[in-house]
Amino acid sequence: MICHHTLRLSLNQHECFVNTQYIINTSLSYLPLPTPNGQQVSVLLEELRAIYPQANISYDVEKINISLNTQKEPWFLKMNPNGRIPVLIDRSRDNFAVFETAAILLYLAQHYDPEYKFWFNPSTNPNEYSEMLQWIFFGHGGVGPMQGQSTHFHHAAPEVIPYARKRYFDETKRLYGVLDIRLANRDYLAGEGRGKYSLADIKAFPWVKIHTYAGIEALDEWPSVKAWLERCVARDGVQAGLKV
Repeated sequence: MICHHTLRLSLNQHECFVNTQYIINTSLSYLPLPTPNGQQVSVLLEELRAIYPQANISYDVEKINISLNTQKEPWFLKMNPNGRIPVLIDRSRDNFAVFETAAILLYLAQHYDPEYKFWFNPSTNPNEYSEMLQWIFFGHGGVGPMQGQSTHFHHAAPEVIPYARKRYFDETKRLYGVLDIRLANRDYLAGEGRGKYSLADIKAFPWVKIHTYAGIEALDEWPSVKAWLERCVARDGVQAGLKV
């Protein structure tokens, strides 16, 4: 059941009020935009909901209007001083706020994936866990920022700056090449053998999915990346998460 509500959050001993549209009895509140970073978290949430139906994982969504600089308002900055989306609020843990997509993914895995379906046990599988972290950070610090800049200079910059366009376009292509090397003879980025679908893939594939915005018309140059993207997008949880 969907209804309108004003959620009262107590964060860092401050009170703020968030206008939300939410599902009754939800444990999580999610404040995104339908960008690659926003979609990473909604994909994981939907994957968790599907694989743990008995846990009744539920969440409400309030999409943030960045054109109005809503993310720079005081109530939002109390949750994320950096003033960026997305942010996750966990009501079941005293309205604990988490920002940065990589941190949110790891938080959700730690608290909502006890069977390690989408990550690796750091105690019993430390090497696979480390691999996953490495590729999460590669996506978080490499693919996302560089492709984001390529997209900006192709579509949003007030003037055409050839050097900037080429620099970020070329770097995005280089990073796709790194992914292609890793994915040769593999299905997923982290894990033994052909790998296991994990947070590492969830962190990266939403960016690759919108490659055309960065000026990359096709993925034929990176066949392993192309096959990996198709594999990820075909998942039911991914399809549900992309619609949030």
